[in-house]
Amino acid sequence: MAAAPRERPPFLGLLPWPERNAISRALRTETTGGLVLLAAAVLALIWANTPWSSAYESLRDFHFGIPALGLDLSVGHWASDGLLTVFFLVAGTELKRELVVGELRTPATAALPVIAAVCGMIVPAALYLAVSSAGGGSHAGWAVPMATDIAFALAVLAVLSTHLPAALRAFLLTLAVVDDLGAILVIAVFFTSGLNFAALGAAFAGLLVFYALQRFRIRGWWWYVPLGIAIWALMYNSGVHATVAGVAMGLILRTTRDKGETASPAERTSHLLHPVSAGVAVPLFALFAAGVSVSVASLGEVLTRPEPLGVVLGLVIGKILGIFLGTYLAVRFTRAQLNPDLAWADVFALAVLAGIGFTVALLIGELAFPDPATTEHIKAAVLLASLIAAALAALLLKRRNGVYRRLYEEENRDDDQDGIPDVYQRARAVDG
Repeated sequence: MAAAPRERPPFLGLLPWPERNAISRALRTETTGGLVLLAAAVLALIWANTPWSSAYESLRDFHFGIPALGLDLSVGHWASDGLLTVFFLVAGTELKRELVVGELRTPATAALPVIAAVCGMIVPAALYLAVSSAGGGSHAGWAVPMATDIAFALAVLAVLSTHLPAALRAFLLTLAVVDDLGAILVIAVFFTSGLNFAALGAAFAGLLVFYALQRFRIRGWWWYVPLGIAIWALMYNSGVHATVAGVAMGLILRTTRDKGETASPAERTSHLLHPVSAGVAVPLFALFAAGVSVSVASLGEVLTRPEPLGVVLGLVIGKILGIFLGTYLAVRFTRAQLNPDLAWADVFALAVLAGIGFTVALLIGELAFPDPATTEHIKAAVLLASLIAAALAALLLKRRNGVYRRLYEEENRDDDQDGIPDVYQRARAVDG
């Protein structure tokens, strides 16, 4: 008699043990980095609103570099074009891992988070366009409310001391990874001007060499670091935003392990650079990007001008509508079953938390609005929207924290102290 088909695991159910280990390591670093990011953003806001604000602006706008190579940048631009390249390189390795060995490797497991993430980008952009059109504003900032900041969101969870189950954290991470891919595509396609085809061609040639080194298993940082810097510099001079070089190299790095390897090149690179990205690169970017003047008048501008208002509504309302409705409809369409230990209120709370759109939203805001005055309003809108989203998510998540604590304790209980939670051994016994 033919065996009965194996029942599909529930949506937001227990993660496979290797996947949970990988995600736990990534989230641990992101959480620590998120707390540093939060501190850097607060420092920037305080500094920019004190009598010493002129010193902040002078430091942010100080230029240095190598003019002969077209690399004479301000400190702020070194942070956004240089340091954030490390962030996007790590994001590229995470996306590659998800596509090759993670939750995105099969259409069945990828469908729900991808649909949720795409809806969580489209709806905020559409809402921004509707608000800006109604108010006669510029459409240039449509991409600002698309991005979710995973580090900032995890910092909020850490401050709240929530016991969010691994599946919910993994879903949030996958949303952010797909968001990062969408953001880099938007940056590459819509914020590229004055292309230098010679530099762009040389950058692509460098990426081909990078691929060949990976393909032929060439090891040694002395090959990759100079090549990576050259690719970054050529990409910057080509007119394409330099962070595209980072995500391209991250996607090229090999994720699978060869026989005898304890870690793949992508794993080794992520292990080395993830702490640098989360603890140094992103916080320094925040330090020089989040310093906006806050006053009653400036907040009034945020809530009355169509562009910043569109950003606030896009992040706070658009993210909720996009992610929650996208997830709900995808589950219903695919006939997936929500984990019986959770409720749709938990998905709604995650959708609210995803409205924290800090790092990439600030970057796109700078690219979309070159005028400093408008940029300040957009940055203030991102900060205000992120604060509102964090406060609302805190209320929703704390209300359910008793449920989360119970699930967290169940999935981490290890009575026999063998290093593997008992719930995985029970699941293995049932499958056997």
